[in-house]
Amino acid sequence: MRSGRIDGSLIRTRRRTGTANRKNYSGKHKCHGLLVIALTDDKGRLAWVSAVRPGRTSEITACRYDRLTAHLRAAGLGAIADLGFVGLDDSGPDADPAVTTGYKAARNRPLTRSQKLSNKALAAVRAPVEHGFAHLKNRRVLGKVRTDPKWATALVRALLVLTNREVHR
Repeated sequence: MRSGRIDGSLIRTRRRTGTANRKNYSGKHKCHGLLVIALTDDKGRLAWVSAVRPGRTSEITACRYDRLTAHLRAAGLGAIADLGFVGLDDSGPDADPAVTTGYKAARNRPLTRSQKLSNKALAAVRAPVEHGFAHLKNRRVLGKVRTDPKWATALVRALLVLTNREVHR
């Protein structure tokens, strides 16, 4: 099974007035923005970008809405993700997982040494997805987005094509 890297990122936008724009405010980042989920290959090249969601949406909710795990299984792919995606893969115990994540510590249950080493190895493998997002978010036009999310989706997908064309030169 081939694997990719999956991550979400908030694209900061200018604040629009009115109550309709409150859903674009991200409490985590304390700013207005739009959430994008991306899938990259092992070298950090962007392969897929989700539809743009309001900034208040969490990454795991956006993936569930897009039925990402079902699409990954249908394509015979797996993905490595960060701790924000723990619980996304709802496969049985004997099935191959579509999304591999690290371990989270609980208040009364600290991580063991082997779990910490596993998290460190997954973090090293996940680094290319951050480079893919950096290439995508390097565009100035994304900082000035003040439109409806459906138009921002078309913009982000067009930038995906342009970014891949530039990076592969």
